[in-house]
This record gives sequence, structure tokens and C-alpha cells, in this order.
Amino acid sequence: MASGRTRQILAEVAGGGVDVAELPGALVARCAAALPITGVGLMLMTDAGPAGTVAASDGPAGALEELQFTLGEGACVDCSRTGRPVLVADLAAQGPGRWPAFTGEALAAGVAAVFALPLRVGGIRLGVLDLYREVTGPLAGSDLAEALAFADAATAVLLHLQSHTPEGETALGPQTIPVLDDRAQVHQATGMVSVQAGVSLASALLLLRARAFATGRPVADLAHDVLTRLVHFRSDDTT
Repeated sequence: MASGRTRQILAEVAGGGVDVAELPGALVARCAAALPITGVGLMLMTDAGPAGTVAASDGPAGALEELQFTLGEGACVDCSRTGRPVLVADLAAQGPGRWPAFTGEALAAGVAAVFALPLRVGGIRLGVLDLYREVTGPLAGSDLAEALAFADAATAVLLHLQSHTPEGETALGPQTIPVLDDRAQVHQATGMVSVQAGVSLASALLLLRARAFATGRPVADLAHDVLTRLVHFRSDDTT
């Protein structure tokens, strides 16, 4: 059952006749304003990992959500896998051993602390609410409680988006929720890389992500080049 604060957040986010598609953006903006943080990202998750960014506030949040999708590592990945909050108060001290690639990029973007909160319904994973901050230190008790209320509100928003699936499409699964970037090309490119390199789909996605990171490009951009045959993978590729 939603708490009184969660219901209040949902009422505030939906106030003023906000369109259903605008709810995630309104929620992350309000979350960023309510907490002592630098940015907020709402990431859609599946059993395979990050599936796309639903919304991101101003600041570094959008770039870091994209980075976690590209790398397949970061606080949101661990959070979704375990179903537990990942609260990293000092990224420079705690991050390198857990997420070496993500940590370096996040620190370079000015992020010093990361807090990831799982969005689940029972055993079903929907997404993660990521909070980024430019100074170290834990979320205080009252701030953590507020963040958890926003996470509950974000879960409700994702479920609401699923319930508004267009006629003829399944309402089950996070694939029905719109994301900021179309990830269909990534999935298609993964299939092509799998054939080209002679590896499994899981390994093909790792190859795609590794090359995107090595070349400093979003994985979606590289996927487009694979589909248009500007980039080709071989069986001896290791990056």
C-alpha cells in the first residue's frame, strides 16, 4: 500500500493535467528538486540488464544512465539484480572495485555519490531510480525516506504507463514503456553481431558494449552503424 507521502508525490506529479507520457519526466524533475542531489535518472530494467532510460533530469543524469546502458555495469545493474538499494556515499572510494569503467566516467562527470533504488512489484523487476550527487556523504534518514517514497511513486508511474499500452500490444513486460532512445536497433544489431562474430547473443551484446565504450560512443549509435553495415564484427574480435 502506498504511503501518504507517495500518494502526495503522485498527486503533485499528475497535477495540472500532465499527459501520461510526461509523468516520468515530471517525477524525476520533482525528485531532483526535493532532495539534496545533482540529478535523477529513471532506468527501465529487464532480467538481461538495462533496457533504456525512461526519464532523466538536468545535469549529468542522462549521460550516466546512457553510460550504464552501454557498459552493462553500475549501481542500477547491481540494484536491479539484487532487488536491494545500492547506496554509495563515496564513489571514488567504493566504486572502482565494483564498476571500474562506470566509476571513472562518473567521477569525470563530477558525480561523487550514487544511490540506486529498485522499482519492483513482488519478484518482477521494472526499473531503478538513480540519484546522483556531486558531493560525498550518505543520504540522511529523512532524505532516504523521501527518496524511497519517490521510488514507490516511480513504480506506480511505470505500472500506469504499462496500463496505457496501445491496443494490439501486450501490456505485460517493460518493453511496452517508452524510453528516451529506441533500443530496438540495439537488439537488432546484437543479432547481427552474434552471426558475424559467431557468438551467443549475450556475448554479442558484450562485444557491442565494449566497442562502444572503447570508441567513446553511445551503444545506440554504434548499433545503427552495424545495421547500416558501416561497422562489421569478426570472429576474432575481442573488443
